Amino acid sequence: MHPFLTHDFHIRWSTLTPDVIQADIDEALKLAEANLDALISLDRGKMNFDSVVLALDEATRVLNESWGLVQHLDSLCNSPALREAHNAMLPKVSAFFAKIPLNEHLWDLLETFSKTDEAKALTGVRKRALDETMDSFRQHGADLPPDKKKRLEEIESELSQATQKYSENVLDSTNKWELIIDTPERLKGLPKSLLDAAKADALAKNLGSEEEPKYRLTLKAPCLIPVMEYAEDESLRHEMWLGSCGIGFGGEHDNTALIWQILRLRQEKAQVLGKANFADVVLEHRMAKTGATALRFTEDLYAKVKAAFDRETVELQEYRAEELHQPTDLFQPWEVAYWAEKRRRALFDFDAEELRPFFPLDKVLAGMFTLAEKVFDLRITERETIVVPHGEPSPASTDPHRPGPVEVWHPLVKFFEVRNEKGTHIGSFYADWHPRDSKRSGAWMNYLKGGLPPVEGRDRRLHLGLICGNMTPPVEGKPALLTHDEVCTVFHEFGHLLHQLCGNVEIPSLNGVSVYWDFVELPSQLLENFCWERESLDLFARHFETGETIPARLFKKMLAARNYRAASAIMRQLSFGKLDLELHINHATNGADLDKLARDLLSGYTMPLKTEPPTMARRFGHLFSSPVGYAAGYYSYKWAEVLDADAFTRFQKEGVLNPAVGRSFRDNILSKGNSEDPAKLFRDFMGRDPDPMALLIRAGLA
Repeated sequence: MHPFLTHDFHIRWSTLTPDVIQADIDEALKLAEANLDALISLDRGKMNFDSVVLALDEATRVLNESWGLVQHLDSLCNSPALREAHNAMLPKVSAFFAKIPLNEHLWDLLETFSKTDEAKALTGVRKRALDETMDSFRQHGADLPPDKKKRLEEIESELSQATQKYSENVLDSTNKWELIIDTPERLKGLPKSLLDAAKADALAKNLGSEEEPKYRLTLKAPCLIPVMEYAEDESLRHEMWLGSCGIGFGGEHDNTALIWQILRLRQEKAQVLGKANFADVVLEHRMAKTGATALRFTEDLYAKVKAAFDRETVELQEYRAEELHQPTDLFQPWEVAYWAEKRRRALFDFDAEELRPFFPLDKVLAGMFTLAEKVFDLRITERETIVVPHGEPSPASTDPHRPGPVEVWHPLVKFFEVRNEKGTHIGSFYADWHPRDSKRSGAWMNYLKGGLPPVEGRDRRLHLGLICGNMTPPVEGKPALLTHDEVCTVFHEFGHLLHQLCGNVEIPSLNGVSVYWDFVELPSQLLENFCWERESLDLFARHFETGETIPARLFKKMLAARNYRAASAIMRQLSFGKLDLELHINHATNGADLDKLARDLLSGYTMPLKTEPPTMARRFGHLFSSPVGYAAGYYSYKWAEVLDADAFTRFQKEGVLNPAVGRSFRDNILSKGNSEDPAKLFRDFMGRDPDPMALLIRAGLA
């Protein structure tokens, strides 16, 4: 009767239609409300950890999972009907979750239990669960007077709607733009892989023919990036750059006013909660603890790489001047990537496109799974999949223990099962790697069902996760051939997935990726390191036609070019983190000219250019596509990169594919979730605190 409230492990995607979303989510809200009412009416004399803390976790599980399915489809199969249904329920769901920590009866229950002898005697993961729950309630306003609680509920609802609209504007403005080219000379310099994809894309839109082809260029990453790096026609790069500047900017999809609205709401939320700014609210439960600490971290790293960044900028300007026999001058923004790639090829005789034939997606995945077996003692197998049209009977399996195909939402989606060293099934995941108009940009990992280890009286609950991206698609019968950057992204998201699927904590709210966000990127970024080591590359980097590994000469060139413009790459990430923190700490109520403000804030962090580009804040989904997301937390990538650069030195010293080191990482990091302080988890793995110089050493800057 309520397909979104499914108890099936293998989800019947064909039944999840927009027309049932309202009824299903209303039912899930009723169930969650009833569960919370039962908690509130609990006999205060018969309270225990299970009936309070665990029951609170369980109370909203059905709502979390059903609403998660709606959000998942909104990200991957967006349509007018789905968008309308999602947005109709969004305020209700947001308001419901905002009310939980503001419920005085629930807060009284927690406070009363926390004063009992049982609560005071708690140790280990159970003590941490109670402490984290109490802290979370306080952080979300449990101690506030009624009028402030009411305003906080309103803010959460307004934020959810504003951030959803921001996200829709980014998707719609990206999809709205296209460039159809029928003069091949304009495409000179572009890789064959892109030309094949652009031609196939045009044919799919009934444009051109095999005899007289046309080429459809879009703002999606697999198209935009190679055009900016390789197109010899400067006017083409300029046109694409102008198109990318229009994402979330101008006309009906302009995000400028929404950004200021979101920032003001977040600042007001901070003030209601008694904090100076939104960064201090968010980072209270992060390793950094305060916005000032995160900003200081960003600025300290900036100071360490600034001289190298300036040197790289001058070197690139001088290279172009020599090549064109012209005076040294500033770049236009659509020139930088092209000349940077041109200089890299000249310096190292290395063209990143040379690597693409060695990275067919199916071989990359198979090799990555082999690495997971060798290093982390996991076994990953693929299940047969099927797409079932809406309304038709499904032959698919819904039970993980029974054979049969598994339903997926698109023909290119794959499904895999993960088992531990004992052969025990611990979880499964979907993988969806290629761009579609109905799919949001970027790459991400998420989970649809959170797993739990078996305990006395309860069987194992399986994890159900997903990894998604917008990688180069397959064309003309050839496999999808990835760039090395795309391979790193696949490994990155797989690292997040392993963190979730290996989660072995008995408390749901502490399991898997439910960790501090400046720690959550450690497993994902650590996995990227395996994309640079010969021993691990040979597991998955195989030529799609011959099966040969990357030749030694090409591997040497790839390593030599690895740290080319390393300071510029670090500075780019720091500029994103700096803009994020400054907006949320010092300029949330500014309302000024957004582009001028961004330029002023990032002076020294960005390359000086002839034409100042509009700020990328209007398409910065990490910050503005959800009520919190990475807002005031984008620094986390660099914070965790310090950790991953250091942690991987243990693999390098003891063996890149050393199963003992991999098992130690699995036991001390991947399986532990938020069961202990992340600083302790890192020490348990490395035997010491992190070395802050590790990142600069890896980047060749120290």
